[in-house]
This record gives sequence, C-alpha cells and structure tokens, in this order.
Amino acid sequence: MISLKGKNLVCAVVACTFFIHSSLMSISFAYPQVGNKETQRTSYQNRKEIPTIFTWNLSDIYPNVSAWEKDKQETKRLADAFATQQGKWGKSAKALAQGMEAYSQLIRLLDKVNVYATLNFDIQTANSSAQAIVNQAEKIRVYVKERTSWIGPELVSIPDQKMKQFLQAPELAPYKPFIQETIRAKQHMLPREQEQLLASFSSLGETPENIYKMISKDIPLPLIKDETGKMVPLTRTNYATYLESKDRQVRKAAYQAMYRTLEKYQDTLAQTLAGQIKANNLYASNRKYKNALEASLTPNQVPVEVYDQLISTVNKNIPLLERYLKLRKEMLSLPELHMYDLYVPLVDQKNDYIPYEQAKDLVINGLAPLGEEYVSVIKKAFDNRWIDVYSTPDKRTGAYQWGAYDTHPYVLLNYQGLKGDVSTIAHELGHAMQSYYTNKAQPYITSGYPIFTAEVASTMNENLLFTSQYKKAKTNKEKMALLVQNLENFRTTLFRQTQFAEFEKAMYEADQRGEALQADSLKKMYLDINKKYYGKQVVMDQEIAMEWARVPHFFYNFYVYQYATSFAASAALAKQVEEGGKPEAERFIKTLLSLGSSKPPLAVLKEAGVDMTTAKPIEDAMKVFKERLDELEGLLKEAKKKT
Repeated sequence: MISLKGKNLVCAVVACTFFIHSSLMSISFAYPQVGNKETQRTSYQNRKEIPTIFTWNLSDIYPNVSAWEKDKQETKRLADAFATQQGKWGKSAKALAQGMEAYSQLIRLLDKVNVYATLNFDIQTANSSAQAIVNQAEKIRVYVKERTSWIGPELVSIPDQKMKQFLQAPELAPYKPFIQETIRAKQHMLPREQEQLLASFSSLGETPENIYKMISKDIPLPLIKDETGKMVPLTRTNYATYLESKDRQVRKAAYQAMYRTLEKYQDTLAQTLAGQIKANNLYASNRKYKNALEASLTPNQVPVEVYDQLISTVNKNIPLLERYLKLRKEMLSLPELHMYDLYVPLVDQKNDYIPYEQAKDLVINGLAPLGEEYVSVIKKAFDNRWIDVYSTPDKRTGAYQWGAYDTHPYVLLNYQGLKGDVSTIAHELGHAMQSYYTNKAQPYITSGYPIFTAEVASTMNENLLFTSQYKKAKTNKEKMALLVQNLENFRTTLFRQTQFAEFEKAMYEADQRGEALQADSLKKMYLDINKKYYGKQVVMDQEIAMEWARVPHFFYNFYVYQYATSFAASAALAKQVEEGGKPEAERFIKTLLSLGSSKPPLAVLKEAGVDMTTAKPIEDAMKVFKERLDELEGLLKEAKKKT
C-alpha cells in the first residue's frame, strides 16, 4: 500500500484541462516582455528567453540536484528501515503509532523527491539530465511500493477488538482515518505474499497506458489546407484550433484527417485499450469486487449508485442539450449541424490577446467572493513564482497543479492570451488553493484529496469568474459570448463526461460478458452512445466512431464521471457563496478546501452544502443550464429585433 498524494493529484488536474477547456489545446505561443509588460506575439525557443518571474522556482524544493540525490538516497534508507517493522504493529498501540509515523515520514519524503523530478522534467522534456532524474524517481517509487506492500495485510491481521482498543490511544488519532479506510478494504485484500507479488509487478499495470501515449505521439498526421489555402501540418495540439475555424471546410478537413488517420491504427489502439480494461477487470475479480467500477469507487466510499444516478439523470435531460444544439445550428446559420461544427465560436468577437497581467487581475477580481485571505494567497502565487506561464517547444502541453506537503503548490500553464486561458488560470488555482488549505489544516497522512472533491475546487473558481465577468459585461454581445462559453462548459463537462462515463461502463461490462473488445465493436458502441446524445440535432459523421481513441482518460479506470459530478457540485456551491456571502465562503474553505481525506468525499461535500448521494445537485445544475439557455435565447431575440 502506498499513498502518493502528489502522484494522484497531477493525474487529476492534467486531465481536467483536456475536457473542460478542450479549446485550449491549440498551438502554444509565448510573448516577449519589456520588463514585465507584454508587447507582441512571438514564440520562446528556450527557457532562458523567458523572464524569470514567469518561471517556476524549483529551488524552493531543492537548491540543486545534489540535494535531491541526497533525499532520494534517504528515501531508500527509510524504505529499508520501514520494511523491518513488518510483523510488529500488533504488539501495542505505541508500536502501531510509531510505525504509522515512520510510514508517513517515508511517503512524505518520497512525494517531495517525486514532485521535484517530475516538475523539472515537464518544463524541459528534451533534456537528457531531466529524463534521467525522472526515471530515477520512478524506480524509487517502485522500490518503496514493494517495501510497503505489507501494510494492508498487517493492519487487517490485528484482531478487531484489539484494533478498537488501539484506536482509542491519542497518539493514533491522526492516523485513524487511514487505518479505518484500510480495514474497510479487508475483504478485498490478498494474503501478504500475494500483495507483495502484485506490488513487484505494479509497473506492468501501467504498460497499456504507456503504449497508448507512445502510439499517440508517433502516429503521423497529414497536411490540411488552412483558411488561406496553404498546406499546413495537422498536430494534436493545433487540432482544436482548426475545429474552431470559421471556415467550415477547414473544420471538416481537420476532423476527417484526424479520425481517418486514427482509423488506420484502430486495431492497435483497440487492443491497447482492451488490455487496460482486462487488467482492471482481473484486478477487481481477484480482489472479490463485483466489477471494476465497484473496485474503483470503493476506496473513496462512493456507492456505485452515484455513478448510475449521474448517467440516468443526465439522460433525462438530453432534450435540454438538443435544444442548445438546435440553437447552435441557428446561430451558425447552417442547414445542418455536423460533429465538426460543435466548437466553432457562436459570437463574433475580437479575439484580442489578453496580456498575462490583465488575466491576473480578472482572476483576482473574479475570486473576491472567497474572501481576503483567499485572494492574498492567490496574489502570492502570482508574485512568488508558483506558476510556470509560457510555452517552449519541449514543455509539457496543457495545464495542471501539483506539489508535495513540504512545498507550495506549483501550477503549469501554456498561456496563449485567449479568453479560455483566463479560465484555466482560475481553474488550476482552485486546485492550488485546495492543496494550500489542506496542507495547512491536515497532518500529512490526511492531506491528500480525491479527484471527486478536487474538481469541485477548480470548477468553483470558473463559476465565480463567469459571474464576475457577466456582471461587468457592457453589451449584449459580450453577454452572449460569455453565456455561450458557459453553456459550452456544461456541454463539454456535464453532458460529455457523462457520455464518456456511459461508454466506459459499457466497455467493462462487455469484457465481463466475455465479448471481444475489438475496433469494430468499440466503434459501434461509441457511435450508438454518441447518437443518443447528439443524434436528433447533429449529423452523425461516421468518423466520430473513432473519438474514443483520442481520450487518454479511458486508461484511468472510471475517472471521467467525477468531472461531471464535480461540475454539478461546484455550480451549487458557487450559488451558495454568491448569495450567502462571507459565511458561505468561510464554510467552503473550512470544509471542502481544508478537510482533505480526513473524511470521505461525500461527507466532505455534504458538510460544504451539497449532497451528492441524491440526484438534486445534477438536477439543479440542469436548471442553471436551462436558465442560461433561456437568457441566451432572449438576448438573441433582442438582437434580431434591432436588425
């Protein structure tokens, strides 16, 4: 058993950017500075060109690689020492408390070692020294995992009555949630030798995902004609940009080129995904879970009914999505809507570059409802190099937040000066603030938090930013642009992530029934579900059947549904803060942002003011979607009267 707080968190927040801000996956530009003032667009070719204030200060973690090496060796020493405690925890509460403290110390240091190596690599992925360091970090993670795999069997081997007495001891109070969570999984644990064997093979479980990453990177994409008629290369990063093109032929060309190319590799892609699904189903079966879905949800004490309830509630509201799609077709003046028409902007507006300094002000003002202290920490993040802002050719794409218990949060951006980039800053700072407050309020062992609450903290900030900008909008055109952006967030998060969750569940169930997960069956399965969501308003271009091959999150084992549940929860909480003011803001900070894993995520959300065991938050979010759709339709009618 190993609880890598940082490792889990980075997966969560890297993922969120792909879905919630799919339009941000475009060509990365950076901008020259005069002092700290941006002037004109250009691209940075290396990090030395970027003013220091816009780069991470990794020396806040380690002053140099030698210091990192020292802690890496110390981690190995602690792991070896920890392994000698096996078989001793049942002697007394004191022995158990000392063991838990040693475990906490070990994993806490491992987090720091791992975070530094990964952050250092992500800003310079072509650097061989950075590659070597991150490879060493991966090896030490596996080493520690092997030497801590006995913890679960050791804890559950202590008789129930004896453990009950142990947990009364004050010195075990900080570790009580962790111990109780482990004991709850007792029926799903294997004998100690088998647990150790599984730990030694753990890295093999990541093989399908790693293969997928390499295949995706290596598949060559063709040239397409851009708006000027010039032949340009299609890439994974500029694909979304071309889907936003006002030239429909460019959108269609990019769409067809992407999916027809992926189709040439459909068998390899399908078998890679099938391998991941089979592995997860086998894991669930061996641990006596009913299915992989239950195995994924149980550690966070989330009932399977929450997952199923999300799908059924969203399905009931598909007519609202159809109404929005019909309006999209009308606003684009198209005779019919195709899948490649879903991302083009609906409102013509100047897409002026937003200087980073201006983006900072927009975010700070938008998050003001969360209070002075919250905003002061946000300002600290901007001023003290917690954020790596601009792109270089070998910097990791996308955006995320990460950090360890003994570091401040770090935020990675690839800022391009677009409106969506402003939302991304607010989003990732939401994650950063949850890390900041949990580290401040919790001991290390309960300072981590699951994606189920993490995405609430981030999308909460997006909701507040939207409200702030909408209130300040001076014209109906500005209001319409903001409403469209917000409605798109609903479509791409609440509806689209639920669609993905439905497809994911269908794949796992098919494998459990013994059905072959081949390219043709996956394509049919995906197309059928896509028709359910879009079929009445959108022409079903057959290429969309390959879209599953572009979604890395299907390798993350029932991950995406949490984007939808979190989006609904944050909509409710944002409304509470906006209407209730300071008391509600303080409750949000003291509960959702500060409780970490000291309580199950559903309990944390309930204390914050949202009960996700019911359909109400999803239904309430749909009401907000309807209200904003009504408002957009009203503004359009006004605009038509004036023309």
